[in-house]
Amino acid sequence: MPLFKSSKVIESQIDDFLDQVAEGALVFKEGVRAYLAGEQQDFESRLKAIASHESQADKLSKEVEAHLYSHSLIPDHRGDVLGLLENTDNIIDMAKSSLHQFAVEIPDIPTELHEGYLRLAEASCLAGESAVMAARAFFRDVDAVKDHLFKVHHYEREADQLSDGLKRRIFRMDLELARKTQLRYFAHNVETVSDQAEAVADRLAIYVIKRNI
Repeated sequence: MPLFKSSKVIESQIDDFLDQVAEGALVFKEGVRAYLAGEQQDFESRLKAIASHESQADKLSKEVEAHLYSHSLIPDHRGDVLGLLENTDNIIDMAKSSLHQFAVEIPDIPTELHEGYLRLAEASCLAGESAVMAARAFFRDVDAVKDHLFKVHHYEREADQLSDGLKRRIFRMDLELARKTQLRYFAHNVETVSDQAEAVADRLAIYVIKRNI
């Protein structure tokens, strides 16, 4: 059964919050693509967009918390809901931070590595989107959460493998060590979005068990 059967307001707020996180993951992926393509104006636009989504997500998360306490809703599950929102918010926080680092350090990424970074960004984005779908299911249809959790773990493993392969390739290239180190950092930087998605999935797995007790 839906977790919030009698509060359409908070249900709408949570939906809006999850929409912002999902949009942030997509903007992150497109931002990495724009950077690699040398499309500076588009990249700057993605930076502004993800900052806006992150700010709106924070605002909605605080509104949900205030609503839960002011209306004394679901006291048995309140801590789990707030913990889930906080961890899900970390996905867009990490996506924003990752994209921002491209603007700060301006890494010179060899053309032959572009596809690897694009595939890594895609896998991280899909992990984030799957985590959002799992969180949405937690509030609407808890029995459907498991299928989405499987996808989160699948894409997180894919991101891990892609990142590892990218790093191995980087350190076998004829480049200065400092540049190799920076390129390795950015592989890890892009991958961290999928790590945050996995953290959400791990929490959800526990929350689902608690709801079914």
